[in-house]
Amino acid sequence: MAQKTGTMPALNAEHQDQQPGTREYVGIAIFLALITAVEVAVYYIEAFESILVPTLMVLSIIKFGTIVAYFMHLRFDSRILTQVFVSALVIAFAVFIAAGYMMHSMHPVTVFFGGK
Repeated sequence: MAQKTGTMPALNAEHQDQQPGTREYVGIAIFLALITAVEVAVYYIEAFESILVPTLMVLSIIKFGTIVAYFMHLRFDSRILTQVFVSALVIAFAVFIAAGYMMHSMHPVTVFFGGK
């Protein structure tokens, strides 16, 4: 018995209409390249030294959102999938910030070995 192999035209056409074309992907690539250039520039500008980490974190969140939205096609899928990725990002940053705070507020290891 032969198996039926084919696509569902109604769903495929609907999904195809939502997908960005070559022009949009080139625009996205330029946008990501600009954000990367800003990240590199911020690292080398001494005036940003006091806010370097928060600035780079914000820029990385913007890049993450753009990449996930377009290259993982979340922009065109169900909202629940976007919420899963965003909640995972929020949890990851919360853990990162909490770990950084704990490491910064703890005493150095030398205190426990008789050092000053």
